[in-house]
Amino acid sequence: MSAALVSVVMPAYNAEKYIRGAVASVLSQTYASWELVVVDDFSTDQTPALLDSLAEVDQRVRVIHAKENAGVAAARNAAIAAARGSHIAFLDSDDGWHPRKLEWQMEHMEETRARVSYTPYDRVTEQGHLLSCVRPPATVSYEQMLRSNHIGNLTGLYDRSLGDAAFRSVGHEDYVFWLEMVRRAGSASCVPGEQPLAYYCVRDGSVSADKWRAACWQWRIYRDIAHLSWLSSSQYMCHYAWQAMRKRLA
Repeated sequence: MSAALVSVVMPAYNAEKYIRGAVASVLSQTYASWELVVVDDFSTDQTPALLDSLAEVDQRVRVIHAKENAGVAAARNAAIAAARGSHIAFLDSDDGWHPRKLEWQMEHMEETRARVSYTPYDRVTEQGHLLSCVRPPATVSYEQMLRSNHIGNLTGLYDRSLGDAAFRSVGHEDYVFWLEMVRRAGSASCVPGEQPLAYYCVRDGSVSADKWRAACWQWRIYRDIAHLSWLSSSQYMCHYAWQAMRKRLA
């Protein structure tokens, strides 16, 4: 397997309660060729000092301190701009990875020549209790991505030969990003197996828990970003609602 450098992008805002665990899951990766680019989005708690202390221990951890709070999209874009790797992966400050996530994912991409890949993951509570298991399809096309976002952002990894897309300050910015990357690549491939390689924390009162707001965002994506007709948007919206329900009941 190649030793290509993977840049792990992590935005952080007032994350002192969670970020040690997220960083630890990167440090524990069996794939050694990585760098972690953390953008502190002008936190007001102990996050900046905590990140600096973590960076002192391992030089692969790089910290960027934003001069103002600009939001998660801007933080990720700043990290991508500073990234040195040939591949980019994403992990938020309250989520985590299986220790072999990068190893198996990079191995899979080398074997299949995929330029965008993703993995199965579990949705868990802040206390670590399992909510649901997300087991996405083996491959997805752009059309399938319009039906539902099959790529959990914390599982996605792409080859920068595709070029870097920018995160947009819109609802479902993760989905818009991966929709564009799959469009560029033509398709994306999932690491095979049932083993969850990432753990997505669903916090009480999180934005993602607001179903009505999420549905409105999805409609705007179809109409304003994908530029679909009203009829096509309605059809895809039905698929989106069904898939969203299945994901939470899985």
